[in-house]
This record gives sequence, C-alpha cells and structure tokens, in this order.
Amino acid sequence: MVLEFTVTGEPRSKGRPRFNPKYPGARPKTPEDTLVYENLIGWEFRRQCRGAFPEKEPVEMVIRAYYTIPASESKKRKMLMEQGTIRPTKKPDLDNVVKVYADALNHLAYHDDAQVIRISCEKYYSHEPRVEVRLSSLKEDMQDEN
Repeated sequence: MVLEFTVTGEPRSKGRPRFNPKYPGARPKTPEDTLVYENLIGWEFRRQCRGAFPEKEPVEMVIRAYYTIPASESKKRKMLMEQGTIRPTKKPDLDNVVKVYADALNHLAYHDDAQVIRISCEKYYSHEPRVEVRLSSLKEDMQDEN
C-alpha cells in the first residue's frame, strides 16, 4: 500500500512542549501553533488519502519539504535554488519536521508511529512552498529478508 499527500504552505516543525513552573507536577503543554499545524496535516491526509496501515505493519515515510525561494536572492542563485543545486540550510530542522508529521499521522495513517521503521526527509527550494509525504508498506521488504 502507498499513501501520498501534500500540505501546502511553508514547512513547519514540532514546537517544544511548555512547562508551567507554578505547577511542577503538571503535564507539559504542546504549543497552540503546533496543534493547529498537526490538525492541518491530519485534515489533508484524510482529504487526500483513503485507508490506513494495519497495526504492526512496517511503514516507510518519505518527506520532501519545499521552502520559499527568498525574493532577495540574485537571479542566478534563484535559478540554482529552483534546480535543486542550492538547498536550504535553514530552520526548521529536519528532525522536527519529521516529528510533527509522524505525530500528526498517529492513529490516522497507522496505529502507532512506532510502525515507521524507515524515514527519509529532504529540503528543497520552490516557488510553491509545501510538504509532500509518501507512506508505503515495507511488509514485502521484510518478508524478502527472512
């Protein structure tokens, strides 16, 4: 099984949980903007995809994050960015992009994000900022190895 979807807009990351120092035993709180973005991811997944991976089925996640080409760059640099010769080295960090997508798809695309056993994530520039996600079953790959 393969599930693919796209979230338009600038790639975002998982925000750090906040702790209230007044209540030392209280649970950490996920920032509001992270919750909104996770809901957007879930909504786009449900809108563009049908189905989910069965419980315990190994899943591969491939993420391609496309960042806006800065308007201040020279024409030559913009062209190189468009071609993929120059790649983004700016925030958000890839691990935090992966984290927000893996968490948002929990209980939607798969039973638990522990099922994701292989991840690939890359950054690119584009005139159309977006995040493209491809989820595929590794069940056949795992059977071939045995």
